[in-house]
Amino acid sequence: MSIDPMNLRLMRIFQTIVEAGGFSAAQGALNLSLATISNHIATLETRLGVVLCRRGRSGFALTEQGRAVYEEFVSLSASLGQFEARLRSLKGEMTGNLSIGLADNTISDPAAPLEKVLAAFTDAAPEVTLTLSTHPPHEILRDLASGRLHLAIASFPRIASGLAYMELYSERHHFCCGAGHPLFIAPDAAIDIAEVRRHRIVGRSYWGARDMKAFALPEPRATVSDMEAEARLILSGRYLGHLPEHYARAFVAAGRLRSLRPDIFAWSAPFQAAFDPAMREKRVAKLFLDLLEQAFRGPHTPAT
Repeated sequence: MSIDPMNLRLMRIFQTIVEAGGFSAAQGALNLSLATISNHIATLETRLGVVLCRRGRSGFALTEQGRAVYEEFVSLSASLGQFEARLRSLKGEMTGNLSIGLADNTISDPAAPLEKVLAAFTDAAPEVTLTLSTHPPHEILRDLASGRLHLAIASFPRIASGLAYMELYSERHHFCCGAGHPLFIAPDAAIDIAEVRRHRIVGRSYWGARDMKAFALPEPRATVSDMEAEARLILSGRYLGHLPEHYARAFVAAGRLRSLRPDIFAWSAPFQAAFDPAMREKRVAKLFLDLLEQAFRGPHTPAT
């Protein structure tokens, strides 16, 4: 089968069907009727001279030949994409993909105007495809080290060897309790470390036991992987824990949360951009990092 536009179109339809898990599941993505999809696959099978899949009451299943054709086309598509990106780069255009990992629940922080950076980057490099993903900081570091991410923005639990870090801003955290908790109505004078130790405290899995160090406790009574889960537990009125000031603000205003003794328990988490130093040599990543520096006025600091 020759590689002409019609054959490529049929192969892309086949790829969509395989990745969706069947003809019916692919209808939405293809915006085609079942009859039309079936006709396209029948045409493709005729052109290739092989049966690609079994479909019927028993469900959708690839044949051995169909699996091989799918895998070869995925490889061909990637090569074609790289070829097109290379052609555009030869003409001086910024192309390709930039994958960025972000910490969760930072969108309400006025100190983190990432949307301005994203807007400036998109205007400067409209042909680049951005991929944003939100995960706990330890997972972001893992994906950065494995190459699945080009750079990451978070408050990291540790400094990873071999990465560079750019200081961005600080996120203020308050130690909170919810309405219904005994300390919610307690006077400040009655709240100290000894009193707090008597209650259930939430810990963050990615910080290990560091949440508990200030209270000299061996382990938390509940563990979470993100801010929303921690807020849920605190709002239950049965747990105490730290929340970002910007995240807790609306709950405090609504009378659902109280910040306990910020003079003792509040602290600031430094947010940084982490990346492989080699990213500074790649035009797309360098542009994004330069825009970050301009937006946050943070110095570039290599990892030690």
